[in-house]
Order: sequence, then C-alpha cells, then structure tokens
Amino acid sequence: MPQLSEVGEEFPKMTVEVWSDIMCPFCYIGKRNYEAALAQFSDRRAVDIQWHSFQLDPTIPRKTVKKENVYQYLADKKGMSYEQSVKLHEHLVETAKKAGLEYNFDQAIVANSFDAHRLIQLAKSKGLGDQAEERLFRAYFTEGRDFGETETLLQIGIDLGLSEKEIKDALQSDEYAAKVEADIQEAGELGIQGVPFFVFNRQYAVSGAQPPEYFLKALKQSFESWRKSNPATDLPSGQGAVCAPDGVC
Repeated sequence: MPQLSEVGEEFPKMTVEVWSDIMCPFCYIGKRNYEAALAQFSDRRAVDIQWHSFQLDPTIPRKTVKKENVYQYLADKKGMSYEQSVKLHEHLVETAKKAGLEYNFDQAIVANSFDAHRLIQLAKSKGLGDQAEERLFRAYFTEGRDFGETETLLQIGIDLGLSEKEIKDALQSDEYAAKVEADIQEAGELGIQGVPFFVFNRQYAVSGAQPPEYFLKALKQSFESWRKSNPATDLPSGQGAVCAPDGVC
C-alpha cells in the first residue's frame, strides 16, 4: 500500500514479503539482520515490509493443559534428554545474542501459533504488522509469555493500540483465520518449506536468517530492478515563502 510522505503525498514503495512463524527462533534473528541491512540501505524509505503467516507445527493443540518450554518440547519431539536439548540450543542462543536478542528458551512456552497469526493479520489491517511481529517475538523468546492463552494475546493487542473488542472478534473470526490459511497456502504454492523466507519485489528470494550483508545485497539488486518500473519523481511543492539553509528567509 502506498505510504504517506512528510508532506502528505503518497509515493510507491517496493515490497519485501516475509513468511514467518512466531515460534521460529531464526525468524526473529532474520528480522534483526534484515533491519540491520535496511538501516544501511540509502533508499530504505522506499521499501515496505509485509509479513505472512506460516506454521512450523500446526499439530500442537490449540488448548494445551501440559505447558512445555522449548527445551522440553524439542527433547520430547526428538527423543533426546532435556540436557541434550539445552546443549543443542547453545549456539542458537549465542547467535541471537550477536543479533542483539535475548533468548530464554527455559521460559518460552510452546503453543499453537494460529491465534497469534490471527492477531497479526488484524494488526496488518491497521498498518501495524511489523510492530505485531516484533512484540510477539519478544513476548515469546524473551519474556516467556504464553501466546496460547487468549489473555496474553489480548494484552499484546492492547499494547499495540488495538481495542479489546476487535481483538476478541479477530481471535474468533473466520475472516482472519482465512487470511492465515491463505498465507500458508501461498507459501506452499511458492515452494516455501522453511522460514524465515524473504521475497523481494516478487523477483528475489532469501531463505533463512542470512547475515545483514546478504540482505543488503538482495535489497540493492531488487530495488534496482523495481526502480526501473517505478522511476523516482520530484515531490510536488507549492510556491510559498521558505527559509534557506543560509538563514535567509
């Protein structure tokens, strides 16, 4: 969707689409690495991001009595000991730290992410998709919040500026469920088998939590192609009185 410039004029932006799941540790790292690359990109104001839903494990029950942290979940799933699971995650914790993130896998409660994705879809409709992703990632990996609980999602949605009523409606809505399912279906059609998966201008793809320099290269290549079809234009301006940099008004 076109964004508003500082003078109130709309201008087109190149879209970067990301398929992601809240319970995916590499998705949060990928988000940070992409943001680091974007900060170095001179045309970053002409780039927009659109998040798409993906579920790594849709078999997790929507309502679970047994609450497991990430270490126990993987130990049970892979048939290993808890200690082995902790050891297996050590490098990932360090990788996250290098990206400026704090991962507390001993506190992260594994839950079905479908309703969290419904909340993200609602947030997207309000122009808050990126903020919703960030808040949910932090809630899960750092704060140990249980997004399988409606109360958790309600509070996160309210923190984002959404109303309690629209959040409750979205969490029971077939409309937002259909949006989640449509994203997942599109991922299958594009051959996406793992996340994060970044698509630049529907021409270039980056799979995984690549380093910032890799994302920067993809940004430059895709933007160059996009700019050919969307040439830059001078913003319209009025002829009113102005002040010049030399102090003359």
